[in-house]
Amino acid sequence: MARFFVISTILISCQAGENAKYRQWTIYNGDYTGSRYSSLDQINRGNVHDLKPIWTLSTGDDYQGSTVQCNPIVVNGKMYIISAGLKLMALEPATGEIIWQYDPFGDERPSGTSRGISYWTDGNEERVFYSVGYFLLALDAKTGRLISTFGNEGRVDLHIGLGEEAQHLWVTLTTPGIIYEDLLIIGSRVGEGPTNAAPGYIRALDVRSGELIWTFHTIPARGDFGSETWTASTLPLIGGVNSWGGFTLDVNRGIVFCGTGSAAYDHWGGNRIGNNLFANCILALNAKTGERIWHYQVVHHDIWDYDIPCPPNLVQVKQDGKLIDAVAQPTKMGHLFVLHRETGEPIFPVTEEPVPQSTIPGEKTSPTQPFPPLSLRYGRQQFTEADITDISPEVNKVMQDLLSDFTLGRIFLPPGTNPTITIPQFNGGTDWGGAAYDPVSRMLYVNSSNEAEFISMVPGKPATEISQYQFGTQLYRGYCSSCHGNQTPSSLGAPRLNGLKMLVSAITEDSLKQIIQNGRGLMPAFRQFSEVELEAILAMLKGEGHETMLDSEQMASLAVNIPWIDRGHEELKDPGGFPANKRPWGTLNAIDLDQGVIAWQVPLGTYPELELRGFPPTGTFNMGGPIVTAGGLVFIAATMDERIRAFDKETGEVLWKYQMDAGGYATPSTFEINGRQLLIIGAGGGGKPGTKSGDTYYCFAIER
Repeated sequence: MARFFVISTILISCQAGENAKYRQWTIYNGDYTGSRYSSLDQINRGNVHDLKPIWTLSTGDDYQGSTVQCNPIVVNGKMYIISAGLKLMALEPATGEIIWQYDPFGDERPSGTSRGISYWTDGNEERVFYSVGYFLLALDAKTGRLISTFGNEGRVDLHIGLGEEAQHLWVTLTTPGIIYEDLLIIGSRVGEGPTNAAPGYIRALDVRSGELIWTFHTIPARGDFGSETWTASTLPLIGGVNSWGGFTLDVNRGIVFCGTGSAAYDHWGGNRIGNNLFANCILALNAKTGERIWHYQVVHHDIWDYDIPCPPNLVQVKQDGKLIDAVAQPTKMGHLFVLHRETGEPIFPVTEEPVPQSTIPGEKTSPTQPFPPLSLRYGRQQFTEADITDISPEVNKVMQDLLSDFTLGRIFLPPGTNPTITIPQFNGGTDWGGAAYDPVSRMLYVNSSNEAEFISMVPGKPATEISQYQFGTQLYRGYCSSCHGNQTPSSLGAPRLNGLKMLVSAITEDSLKQIIQNGRGLMPAFRQFSEVELEAILAMLKGEGHETMLDSEQMASLAVNIPWIDRGHEELKDPGGFPANKRPWGTLNAIDLDQGVIAWQVPLGTYPELELRGFPPTGTFNMGGPIVTAGGLVFIAATMDERIRAFDKETGEVLWKYQMDAGGYATPSTFEINGRQLLIIGAGGGGKPGTKSGDTYYCFAIER
């Protein structure tokens, strides 16, 4: 108990309580409840206009497509950050001076994303944990050296506990795990395409040895609770259902909370008929044993890639004069679910509403989906002709003509052979940035992306012969586009499609085939590809193979288990490159949890070229989350205009903004050093918003 008390006083000094003091930022998202709240008020409504950078740090290792998504932590006088090139750095918080840095790559080219660091201490020894590729690393927090007694010389293979069949499959960890006593609880990111994907089991490791202590099987084995919600014959072949957005923890109750993603493959589920527990669930687990306490599913039989992208905030809701401990879960659908913390029962009613059904052969979609009250639907929910952009009459007419052949409608339109609108898009309303919660006012602040995208499905195995180029394009869309994109950006640091085409000309075909078949860095191995398929992919990348025809018997691998595949997540833009639906394209929302209503909603971000033309803020696609402070402010970057802003938390008015050199697609942190409140944000650009990459951390304070 003594050891846990030390950890608690260091890491959980900001746990919820009437007199709690949230003055430091010792854990990802601020505290174990995920509040992103600070009781500091030195920076406030009255002086935020004087906020200036007091230091910046350029890590010098960004590259085309790289990004920074790290939420810095500050513990025992050190700040810990992750660079664009995945170096772990310890800094002097007041000056940005580098104390030590650890480079996991050396001369090898970096690739990937890591959103934060886990910190543990027993009062004497201090460790920091973060992930690179398929390894979890443990380092001495004082020196930056690997802990040789942890795992294999400081590394644990993230395939641990996933089963023998998953050992050659892609797995990584983008969001840090959470510490409970001497356990590090972790999730994973796994494959989502039509190839075999690893299962996304949740695991707890011993912080000292790296030994696996418990595993929660997010995909139940035959005969286990929840297995009846799957097609029994294919259950062992299913992957995904991973918790990639992180965790929150009720320390007093010993309950760890998280959300899970969809089953793989993302967009066709004919081989997994049923609601598919525990996919797309809010989970409450016993933190000591991993046993399920309760679950709540927010999407049945997901074919939209509507993963739960972030952990629920641990909140309180006042009902009939009494405070209820609850969880509040933002979602990609722009739906907020508010549930009783101990039972998982909805505090605000959730109804099962009928939704359109799939027409794709073999698919069987759920007849209904769960919807919270209208007052808790903060993201855009439909795209009809009336929702087409009104940026100008001319653009509106062009888009009406273009969309006349599309399938339009409300949320949960199933993907079909016709181009079908998905709204919110596959990375919105809310993504991994999540929400901030003010425990004093019980207001929740959450950002949302409101752009539409579209998707269409094609047979995995064409019925007639097609050209080698066409087949390569189909393979690329089915297997590669979710990471490398078509024209849309990626958060993985993977080369874009144009970059791949350049790569083909720079290395030999044999070398590229080896990379595809064996994997590299965060890229999984595609050992199932035949020589015909490898040649087709290379032909597509080189722009060749238009005259070489292939018959259907040469195009087998896509159709083994998945007879229908998507053509990629496609952006829907007008001729000027702006979203095709009406504004606002991104919002910041304040939600009154006691009343269960949106208190205010304002555009988040703008397009500078539209700003110059006199348009008011339009909102943009946004990636990263907000924080809220006792100084009356909500700080958030996240937008494609590469600015960080301070909003009045009571009104939504913008009180301050600062133009950075790259987009701040991360969550800020605020903390106190030597009696001074500082604000830190990583501006790495790149990633899914697709703006230029950067490598700079900005630290702000009020000038003295």
